[in-house]
Amino acid sequence: MKNFGIVEALDVLGIKKSNAGTSTGQNWLRSSGVAIESFSPVDGKLIARVQSTDEKAFEKVIATSQKAFKEWRSVPAPRRGEIVRQIGEALRKHKEPLGKLVSYEMGKSYQEGLGEVQEMIDICDFAVGLSRQLHGFTMHSERPHHRMYEQYHPLGVVGIISAFNFPVAVWSWNSMLAWVCGDVCIWKPSEKTPLCGIACQNIIINVFQKNGVPEGVSCLVNGDYKVGQLIASNKNIPLVSATGSTRMGKALSTTVSGRLGRALLELGGNNAIIITEHADLEMAIRGALFGAVGTAGQRCTTTRRLIIHEKIYDQVKEQLKKAYSQLRIGNPLDTGNHVGPLIDTLAVKSYTAALRKVKEEGGEFVVKGGVLNGKGYESGCYVKPAIAEVKNEYSIVQQETFAPILYLIKYKTLEEAIELQNGVQQGLSSSIMTTNMREMERFLSSGGSDCGIANVNIGTSGAEIGGAFGGEKETGGGRESGSDAWKVYMRRQTNTINFGDTLPLAQGIKFEL
Repeated sequence: MKNFGIVEALDVLGIKKSNAGTSTGQNWLRSSGVAIESFSPVDGKLIARVQSTDEKAFEKVIATSQKAFKEWRSVPAPRRGEIVRQIGEALRKHKEPLGKLVSYEMGKSYQEGLGEVQEMIDICDFAVGLSRQLHGFTMHSERPHHRMYEQYHPLGVVGIISAFNFPVAVWSWNSMLAWVCGDVCIWKPSEKTPLCGIACQNIIINVFQKNGVPEGVSCLVNGDYKVGQLIASNKNIPLVSATGSTRMGKALSTTVSGRLGRALLELGGNNAIIITEHADLEMAIRGALFGAVGTAGQRCTTTRRLIIHEKIYDQVKEQLKKAYSQLRIGNPLDTGNHVGPLIDTLAVKSYTAALRKVKEEGGEFVVKGGVLNGKGYESGCYVKPAIAEVKNEYSIVQQETFAPILYLIKYKTLEEAIELQNGVQQGLSSSIMTTNMREMERFLSSGGSDCGIANVNIGTSGAEIGGAFGGEKETGGGRESGSDAWKVYMRRQTNTINFGDTLPLAQGIKFEL
C-alpha cells in the first residue's frame, strides 16, 4: 500500500491548480462560468480552482449526450457491463489517491475515504452481474394464440446531482447502473467537492477511450444551484437523480414534475436507534457512537436520536459520556483521529445555532459542544461532538442538523418508542438494539418503523450496496444502488404478439364490418 501525499494524489488523478469543469467525456470544454475555489476543511488551504459550466457549454453537453445515447443503447448490455468491470479495475488501481482526495476535500477520515471508493468498486461488481439480468416477465393472454410479455428499454439521458458528504460513491450508485442499462449520464457534483468529480471523470475517460465508447456517455458539469436548475428544467433529461436537503428536493421535484420528468430523490434523514432494556449494551454503544460521529455527523444516515428505555437510560448515558471523552478530533488524514472537520464554516454556524436552540427549548447537555480553535484547527471547521437530553417534539430535534449532535430521549413501552422514532418528517434509516425476538419483529412489522431502512442490532449508517437505498416521507421516496433499483433507469414496455390467423379483441368485444 503506497503512502500517497496529497500533492502526489492530485497529480495521479490529473488535478491541476486550475481546471476546466465541463466535460463531454473525451473533451473538456471552455466556459465563461465563474471559478469555483475548493478549500480543504482539513487545513483551510486552497486546493485548486474549477471553471463552472455556463449555458453554452451545458447545451453542448446535452447535444453530445443525446447523440451518444443513440449509439450506446445499441451496445449489448453484457458488453456495457464489461466496460463497467474495467472501471472497477481502474478504481482499484486509484483507490488510495482517490480516497485521500475524498478525505482532504470533504473532510471525512482517510479510512472512510477509502471505504467510499470501495463502495464504487462494489457497485461496479454489482452492475457487471446486473448487465446479464435486465429481465422482463411473461404473462398469459386472455385471447387465444396471443403472447404477452414485458421488457425494459434504456431511458435516455440521466442527470445526477450529488452532495458533498459522499462526493463519489452516490454518483457511482447511479452511473454504473445507468450505464449497464444503456443510459448516458450528466453529473453535477457538489460545488463544495468539485475536484472529486474531475478526478472520477479522468479515470472514466481513460477506460472509455480504450474501449471506443462514444463521446457523451459520461459528462460532467460544475457549478452552484443554477447549474442544477439547468438539469432539472431540461426536457431532454427524462430522469434526474438528486441527493441533498429536503428543501432542495422539493424545489427540484416541482421543476421536474412540471415537465412530466422523473425525479429520484435521496434527501434528509433524522435517524433514530431504539435501545431496549434487552439490548446488548456494548453493541448498542458501539453502533450509536459511530452512527453519531462518523463523517462528523454529515451522513444522511447519521444517528441523530437515541430512544432509550427508562430502565437503562442512565447507564447508557454514562457509557456514552465515557466513550465521547475518548474521541480524538483532528486531521482526518491522521488515522489516529476519529472525527474530522465539518465541510465549511457555514456548517459550523448551523451547528452552533443548533446548540443554542437546544438550550432555548429546554434541553440539557450531557456532553457540551463547541468550536475548536488553535493549532491543528486553523480552518475553523472543527467542532466537538455533543450530546443533549431533549424531547422529541422540540423544533430543533425535528430538523436535520448536519453536524455531530446526538439527542437522548427516554421511553417506557416499545409502542411509545416506535411512535417517537416515527414522529419526524424524515423517514430514511432506523434501528433497534435488542436481543428480544418479539421486539425485533414488532419493529420490522407494518406497524413498526416507517423508514426505508430498518435495522436490527446494527446502527443507522453503513448500508450495503446490495440492498436498495432510500427513504420515505420527506426523504423523497427514491431508491438507489442494489435490489431492483435498476428499473428506475429504464422505461417499461408491455408487448402483445398475435401468432394466430384471426384478430380477437380483448374483453370479448365484437367489432364486425
